[in-house]
Amino acid sequence: MVMEVPATWMGRMKAQAMRTGQRMQPMADQAKVAAAHRIEDARHWAAPRLESAAHGFEEQIAPKVSTMLTNAARRIDPTPSRSRRWPMLVLLTGVAVGTIGYMFYRRNAQQWTEHMKDSASDASRWVNEKAEKASESADRMAANVSNKADEASRKMS
Repeated sequence: MVMEVPATWMGRMKAQAMRTGQRMQPMADQAKVAAAHRIEDARHWAAPRLESAAHGFEEQIAPKVSTMLTNAARRIDPTPSRSRRWPMLVLLTGVAVGTIGYMFYRRNAQQWTEHMKDSASDASRWVNEKAEKASESADRMAANVSNKADEASRKMS
């Protein structure tokens, strides 16, 4: 084994630091593993406590802050408070218009039904007349055919 001896003071310090670093390497690795375990343990311990604190803040402090900010906003708002008369008036007008529309719909539906009954009876009468005319025409044609058949049979006999 060959040992190099540095000639300068800086070289000697560098060599000594390298040897110390090599000796400390295993301890540094063990410290790293131990620190990782401790950090994980701390995270397991802290997570439920942070969640509990968050819920406590959400349930206790946040509503109070929200109320305080809302009250401050109302106090500094330059617009006057709105009346509830207009929305109620619009709602009642809508209900009245809807009621009137429903009444017109019912009246028109009854008139339409009566008109359809009349139209249906007219159509029924028209169909009956056409059927009678077709029946009479068929009877006449059948009589003509029958007469021609009788004449043809007389001529053949």
